Amino acid sequence: MTRRLPPYVTEERDKRGRLYVYFRRPGRPKVRLRDSRSADFMALYARLLAGEAVPSPSATRPTGTLCWLVEQYERSAEVRRLDPRTRRARSQILAACLAEPISPESARTFGQVPASRITGKAIRVLRDRKADKPAAAGHRVKVLRRVFAFGVEFEHVERNPARDIPLPKTSPQGFHSWSVAEVQRYEARHPIGTQARLAFAILLYTGQRRSDVVNFGRQHVSDGWLRFTQHKNRNREPIALEIPIRPELQAIIDASTTGDLTWLVTSFGRPFKSAGFGNKFRTWCDEAGLPHCSAHGLRKAAATRLAEAGATEQQIMSITGHRTSQEVTRYTRAAR
Repeated sequence: MTRRLPPYVTEERDKRGRLYVYFRRPGRPKVRLRDSRSADFMALYARLLAGEAVPSPSATRPTGTLCWLVEQYERSAEVRRLDPRTRRARSQILAACLAEPISPESARTFGQVPASRITGKAIRVLRDRKADKPAAAGHRVKVLRRVFAFGVEFEHVERNPARDIPLPKTSPQGFHSWSVAEVQRYEARHPIGTQARLAFAILLYTGQRRSDVVNFGRQHVSDGWLRFTQHKNRNREPIALEIPIRPELQAIIDASTTGDLTWLVTSFGRPFKSAGFGNKFRTWCDEAGLPHCSAHGLRKAAATRLAEAGATEQQIMSITGHRTSQEVTRYTRAAR
């Protein structure tokens, strides 16, 4: 779905595919803005609507500030190699950090502070303001580590204050893994032939992420095997997998209405986006009375089933695509 933009705002790509945002109002010069998801976009947009003159993006970020360093990082080759969804997520995390006030009563934000004066204490402050959401707090630390590592490499700053900041402890269990009873409850609510059951079967019998499941189609099948490259890290460290299609899965595919290029399609007959599929699967789980279950939980359930069937960690990794046994070990431990 095309993202709706405010009036007079357009997005344009240059010859290299880089996306730029502009404010275009009839009778006035075109003004380039920051990404429409950035923290300061709406403030600049309001000033332009009011007819005020607004400095260029580079002028709003004095050289050497944390805002400036983030801008250099987001233009780097490292970031351009990332998946667009990962790039967008990082940008949103950084925009939130830059907009944080240095203290509750201060009008000054962290983005306005010189990057060289950002200390470990400042990183801990940004982390702890998300203390109620440990995963989000950890993401802040991880992304800031990358920003300052980039800054050190290109001599924008002398040190990385986020390098030694510990991540908050999160639940070692992660996503809830579906139980046998929960699998049976879902199957009872969504019979074979429905799209809800087809999606469930693909997730359970392949053990893949939703970003892969939405792309699966008959073009990936050859002689009873599913052959594909995982979506995650496909541009940096691609993982190619070959998975046998279980008879149970093939029977459900044969009994279901599928799309031309992908088995799973929206009500408009188009392939799902990963996020859209996640929302749809959330609805199907809720309909089955399973609000605590998720698509990723089926990936864990698939690995657990393999472990219970006697598969080794290496065999499970050849199905799930994990590079190390650390994650798989938890599944096998639970199975034992």
